[in-house]
Amino acid sequence: MAETHVLFVEDDDVIREATQLALERDGFRVTAMPDGLSGLDAFRAKRPDIALLDVMLPGMDGVSLCRRIRDESTVPVIMLSARADSIDVVLGLEAGADDYVTKPFDGSVLMARIRAVLRRFGHAGGAGERGNGPADAGGLLVFGDLEVDTEGMEVHKGGAPVALTPTEMRLLLEFSSAPGTVLSRDKLLERVWDYGWGGDTRVVDVHVQRLRAKIGQDRIETVRGFGYKLKN
Repeated sequence: MAETHVLFVEDDDVIREATQLALERDGFRVTAMPDGLSGLDAFRAKRPDIALLDVMLPGMDGVSLCRRIRDESTVPVIMLSARADSIDVVLGLEAGADDYVTKPFDGSVLMARIRAVLRRFGHAGGAGERGNGPADAGGLLVFGDLEVDTEGMEVHKGGAPVALTPTEMRLLLEFSSAPGTVLSRDKLLERVWDYGWGGDTRVVDVHVQRLRAKIGQDRIETVRGFGYKLKN
């Protein structure tokens, strides 16, 4: 973890300094910024491995900053929100965030979320590791006009490439490994987000919406009361 570089953007001086110290004690290299504009500049200059963004930031709010980062990179993003039921959580996920943590947060919870995201993105445990995902699903899978190359990690729709974030790709791999099988939100949280505990299923719902927008709205079916399934 010593080489993992975290960009942390938080306007509260006390939270920013305390969290930076905690992250550094845990072996991370940290670049901490107090506002959205300086955070964007730091992202472009430093190219961190992961970004932690507070939702409420001066100059440029965290949702807008996340959207700008996602326009330029697939680097993992975790949003920090002061309210679990805030619309800001959904807005952050829709902007391209991979996960979120509610403030005030326990340091161990934040570290666990960071490590879970980094494992998914291959920054921990070896490049290409996909945790509990369908690691042995090989070759080209075809679902109508949708092609999923599980070895090359590429997706095409109607012959055109589809740009997916690593989280969206992992989600699609889970669906494509068992087409026609209903996967519950809790199971997807466990397999894609590496949650060993109960999590907020809004993370799943928003990512499914984002994935549908890219591969076709009717490709993933909602099974009310149970979860989602990929149509053959």
